[in-house]
Amino acid sequence: MLFKQILLLFTLSWTTCAAQQEVFLYPGKIPNSKNAANEETKRADSIVDTVVSSVSRPTLTIYAPSVAKRNGTAVIVCPGGGYGVLLTEREGGKVAKAFNELGVTAFVLKYRLPSDRTMIEKSIGPLQDAQQAILTVRSKAGDWHIDPKKIGIMGFSAGGHLAATAGIHFNDPVIENPMAINLRPDFMILIYPVISFTDSIGHRGSRNNLLGISPTTAQINFFSNEFHVNGSTPPTFLTHASDDIVVPVANSLTFYKALKNNNIPCELHIYATGGHGYLKSPDFKEWFGRCMNWMKEMRLISGN
Repeated sequence: MLFKQILLLFTLSWTTCAAQQEVFLYPGKIPNSKNAANEETKRADSIVDTVVSSVSRPTLTIYAPSVAKRNGTAVIVCPGGGYGVLLTEREGGKVAKAFNELGVTAFVLKYRLPSDRTMIEKSIGPLQDAQQAILTVRSKAGDWHIDPKKIGIMGFSAGGHLAATAGIHFNDPVIENPMAINLRPDFMILIYPVISFTDSIGHRGSRNNLLGISPTTAQINFFSNEFHVNGSTPPTFLTHASDDIVVPVANSLTFYKALKNNNIPCELHIYATGGHGYLKSPDFKEWFGRCMNWMKEMRLISGN
């Protein structure tokens, strides 16, 4: 009897660990990195739950749904934070758990934050990590019970910029890819995203953190994703608030227009109020419910 109890405890413990596991993103040396000390910090925050700073060791945290619920769809989640910090719970772990309830396997990407101290070329560091995350999930799809043709990317604010950049520039690899794994996400979910780095509608803080205070015209153009939408851009879900004074709603409107002009399946929900971050409204169930309905229409999850 005691042996059975111990075996049951071990099984439950293993299941819990398997359902949520953090792994290093790169199996070996981190590309584009300097030999610098790890100064990552994590602190509690009364508004956004958890804030992580100075990330130089990127990871993926795997949130696996139950065997009974899993449906093969996967989402890589990129938290926001202006390329200065990461909101790894409010825009990471909590969302991943909601996806698990839908049968979706979620991967929270703790991507490197741009830094001249830790990177040789800081402007491409986050994109390298996003591309490596897609490569990792797709190459290990069989191990994680994932359909390699149903791997999407999601991002909030600056994480939305990173997700959109990965969805736009998948044919511009900034990582080693000897097996020629497809780096194109199959769909994008962009929540109050930074889309543009232009002076007119871009978020200056995100741009400064990623490119520095004096970026070139070529850099601004490359990272202004609205300019690069084409017929291969993945289907996209967007949501934003009209009264967002941090990242103007014009970011989502401009991207949506570009998607429509290229006949890309897309959906946009604009809320009258909500500001940046949806701290008070709309309720999570409201906007996530819209996202869930879109995923059903795209046949990424089953409809009920």
